[in-house]
Amino acid sequence: MAKLGGKLKEIIRQRKWKIKIKTWVLLVFLIPLLVADATLMRLNHIKMTELRDAVLAVDAKISEDESDEEMQATDEELKEALVNLKEFMFSHIVINVVEENGIQRITFGTGPFYLEHQYLRAATKALNEAEKNMASDSNPNGNIYAMASAVCQPIAIANGWRWNSAGYINCMMGEIQKYPASDEIQDTIIANLPSTELYRKNYASPVWAPTPLGFLLLLTGIVIVVIFIRMIIWVILRISLLFV
Repeated sequence: MAKLGGKLKEIIRQRKWKIKIKTWVLLVFLIPLLVADATLMRLNHIKMTELRDAVLAVDAKISEDESDEEMQATDEELKEALVNLKEFMFSHIVINVVEENGIQRITFGTGPFYLEHQYLRAATKALNEAEKNMASDSNPNGNIYAMASAVCQPIAIANGWRWNSAGYINCMMGEIQKYPASDEIQDTIIANLPSTELYRKNYASPVWAPTPLGFLLLLTGIVIVVIFIRMIIWVILRISLLFV
């Protein structure tokens, strides 16, 4: 019995020690927790930005003028950069602000970004194949591709566009559409053009992950819940005293 009584006294003593942690102490403790959370979130965002910029930098190196060996090396480099970004995003909490249709919103992830130069290379290849198919003058309007090129090339030179730039490709597509006999050709080009969605990337991050930031956020949440519960109890007690 003496041992049992001693254990009860010890439990009571420990509970009293826990109760002595005042709410203001928790509030003070919460401040550095929030600062640490914000710091780690910022570091994760910076790392994500660096990895995403590395992907875009490799994409910018892509050119149709590359040899087959250079294209293969660039593609491998791009694939590696994408893997590095994807692995980081899937294992870390990254909070980002993205803008869609002029509206900003908070999201967990990179937000959408595009491999523009990789798409342009694929689109240029499709146009080159279309040029070979349209080399004959069998349609009523003659070589539609050649006539579209005659219009777009001076525009490209005036604007400093390369033949594999988005401006030149859009100009060519627009000119081809002007000819009545171009429907079949247009359908062929569109069928050969790769979907832009294949070159649109958007990697999501987990809402919580077992990282230093994840555990800090968990601890912060617990402290906030405890403070909130105590504040509710304090309000209830104050209201009850009014009726005593």
